[in-house]
Amino acid sequence: MTSIYKSIGIGSALAALLLTGGCANLSTRDRNTITGAGVGAVVGAVLTGGSSVGVVGGGAIGGVIGDQIGHRK
Repeated sequence: MTSIYKSIGIGSALAALLLTGGCANLSTRDRNTITGAGVGAVVGAVLTGGSSVGVVGGGAIGGVIGDQIGHRK
């Protein structure tokens, strides 16, 4: 049963990433934030066995990291 939840979490994160990836008018920083959140959610799902806390936490941390990548001081 756990693998079903993991598959749903990964599939949802990838679907969100693909749906938001088509927005051509986003800034580089916005795209990095969205990509980081998507990747973080997938990593959180894998590391916690599909736990919703892991998915949300991974997405939040990934979004912050993606936002800060390439951020000039």
